[in-house]
Amino acid sequence: MNQEHPNIAVLKKLDLTNIAGAADLLAEDAVFRYFNPRLPDVQGDYVGPKGFQAFFEKIGGLTKGTFKVNPISIFAAGDELVVVHSKNTMTLEDQQIATHVVVVWRIVDGKIKEVWDIPSVYS
Repeated sequence: MNQEHPNIAVLKKLDLTNIAGAADLLAEDAVFRYFNPRLPDVQGDYVGPKGFQAFFEKIGGLTKGTFKVNPISIFAAGDELVVVHSKNTMTLEDQQIATHVVVVWRIVDGKIKEVWDIPSVYS
């Protein structure tokens, strides 16, 4: 029987709708790196639990609460990295948008340390 990688288990505990409640999963200096030319007002690095919360509040506000992460696949890559492929959906300026995204999570000692959010700008 295959045992789930411990870093995947960490991610499964993360509730993106309640970052404050998941602060124990984040390193104090965790960095969420977001780049998306379609959302220039949201681009940037968000640091620490408050930064993660600020990112999801900002994207939630821009999309009027319609932002949703729909995971397609998840796998561990080595001891620290977890790669998630998802299809994120949202309504932005009255337009339905679906974007394929790869998110690379770096997890060290059971805490999320760094995140790279890489969207496909053409999907």
